[in-house]
Amino acid sequence: MFVDSIAPEMIEKLPKASFEGEIVVIDKPGKEMDHAIRYLKTKKIIGFDTESRPCFSAGQPQYGTSLLQLSGAEKAFLFRIKLTGINDKLRAILANPEILKVGAAVTDDIRGLKKFGNFKEAGFVDLQKVVGDYGIKDKSVKKMAAIILGVKISKTQQLSNWEAENLSESQQKYAATDAWVCRAMYQKLLGSNKTEEQIDD
Repeated sequence: MFVDSIAPEMIEKLPKASFEGEIVVIDKPGKEMDHAIRYLKTKKIIGFDTESRPCFSAGQPQYGTSLLQLSGAEKAFLFRIKLTGINDKLRAILANPEILKVGAAVTDDIRGLKKFGNFKEAGFVDLQKVVGDYGIKDKSVKKMAAIILGVKISKTQQLSNWEAENLSESQQKYAATDAWVCRAMYQKLLGSNKTEEQIDD
């Protein structure tokens, strides 16, 4: 059903896609963070990603994880993790095997998050490991989105400053899209597999 790889020039011809729902930036513990976690707890599948402030020279310090993105179908939450930390409620989401958290190359993301408080991760799905079962060889999020969903997503904000005082609208859209698109891809894969039922919220 899916091609195994896709050329950059083919991706450029695809329609652009980005997260169109509500984006909430959370920069401190409190009611807004509690609301986000209550929403996420009701979901069976959420998109997952993290962002780190980039280092442009060998002598620069490693900044570590700056942002945790968790997305449902219609809401995406961007946790500025260095400001919020990982409290018990958020830790419970990350450790819940019944809430699938779908991302790409999740091992490194999880390792980065554990520096803010240890947790026993459960329910994580790594698309880079899943897509091989569907004959897909390209493993970048951009190429997987093109192959699975037939869309082009922007990566222009990837190397922006994720520790800026305020995240720009472009940064917020990029971060939300990266998490949301992983969820959307997983749903599409499940729907294409005759041996598994698609999971809906």
